[in-house]
Amino acid sequence: MVSLKRIVLIVVFFAANFTAYSQCAMCKAVLESNMENGGTAAAGINNGILYLMFIPYILIGSVGYFIYRHYKKNNKVEDNI
Repeated sequence: MVSLKRIVLIVVFFAANFTAYSQCAMCKAVLESNMENGGTAAAGINNGILYLMFIPYILIGSVGYFIYRHYKKNNKVEDNI
């Protein structure tokens, strides 16, 4: 029998695969025409992508750090008992 984890993994895989192709050609065409005219929109788009990419990693890292610190504090208390 197929487990629930496998079903969720398959659904997430296919959902991520279908959304990865949206609007890439449109953005590329706009940025290429802007660069030909001497614009700096491509640099702004790249900086925006980097900004949007780092925020989830910082949030997940912070949550992971606080969970790690919480478990470490609880283990220290249990070791002293």
